[in-house]
Amino acid sequence: MNIYFVIIIGSVFVNNFVLSQFLGICPFLGVSKKTNTALGMGFAVIFVMSIASVFTYLVNNYVLVPLELEYMKTIAFILIIAALVQSVEIVIKKFSPSLYSALGVYLPLITTNCAVLGVALLNIEKSYNLVQSFLNGVFAGVGFTLAIVLLAGVRERIVAKNVPEPFRGFPITLIAAALISMAFSAFSGMFGIV
Repeated sequence: MNIYFVIIIGSVFVNNFVLSQFLGICPFLGVSKKTNTALGMGFAVIFVMSIASVFTYLVNNYVLVPLELEYMKTIAFILIIAALVQSVEIVIKKFSPSLYSALGVYLPLITTNCAVLGVALLNIEKSYNLVQSFLNGVFAGVGFTLAIVLLAGVRERIVAKNVPEPFRGFPITLIAAALISMAFSAFSGMFGIV
């Protein structure tokens, strides 16, 4: 199977950071009340993951490895991600104040979103080249966006339903997230990608 196809399908469906690796749960649960807000957060995460994948690849291969500073990669990667998130925050605040206020505290939390750091570390662990790292970053972000938008759509529909009292609010959200996660686990058997 073509490696690029495996990376794309694997990142979006099979190894989805939120639904199968359970990384990035905080913004996934926190920003998934409305589809528009979830979509905005998803696009921000796609941008940060894809650009972070490129920068972390370059820093790792052209700075950390030649200087034998591989033990600094987590700190270096977090600094790169923080700088990218700050840039995204400035751009969103300037061009879409309503999205900026809707995302609230969750936008700066992209910096500590373990899914973003996870994709950067996974690229190094799997020895992806620059193009493969970029593709993994983009499509891991697409997978995150798909997951958060799906949950937001479910949550919007749940609000209109008569949910029993003990399940209202967060409990039904966790149940919905678990069901979506179980549905995504079927993709691993369908595509045979690990």
